[in-house]
Amino acid sequence: MSTQPRKDSTEAGSSSATAVLDTQHHQGAAALSRYESQKRRDWNTFGQYLKNQAPPVPLFECNCNHVLEFLRYLDQFGKTKVHLHGCVFFGQPDPPAPCTCPLRQAWGSLDALIGRLRAAYEEHGGSPESNPFGNGAIRVYLREVKECQAKARGIPYKKKKRKRAQFKANDDGAGGGGGGNNNNNNQPMKHLA
Repeated sequence: MSTQPRKDSTEAGSSSATAVLDTQHHQGAAALSRYESQKRRDWNTFGQYLKNQAPPVPLFECNCNHVLEFLRYLDQFGKTKVHLHGCVFFGQPDPPAPCTCPLRQAWGSLDALIGRLRAAYEEHGGSPESNPFGNGAIRVYLREVKECQAKARGIPYKKKKRKRAQFKANDDGAGGGGGGNNNNNNQPMKHLA
């Protein structure tokens, strides 16, 4: 409520309507999570990228090739140094000096981007079967980027081995002999697979 006197009824009604709209706008914007906001920005960026193509590509006519081109286009804005095979620092996790190797988008960033765009595509009416972001070619590209960046840094990505951790937990809690070859220890693993 305002402490200022009202000048006339039309002005007061107009300002209160504006205040209600502003409040609704701010509540709507505040209701979006960080993930939802980023997903919306990513979707709009991809849509703008398609519009800028010659000729422009409608969103629901794009295919996995457009998505791959978009990912390669984003590399120019990357901040991750990826050493080339001829670089003296190739395979070193912490190079001692700067080099002229290109900056690229990090694998994890591209993977998260594809996940958000895949969800946004379906939220905007696209069918899961025709989703270009879920295409096998995109998964292959992301795997190649991951492996290339791991080799260039000299730090291999390691798969999480949940089954072995589960066996160790069972062996530690067994309370006696018998070891880890007991068939009872293997039964919980069927539920994880």
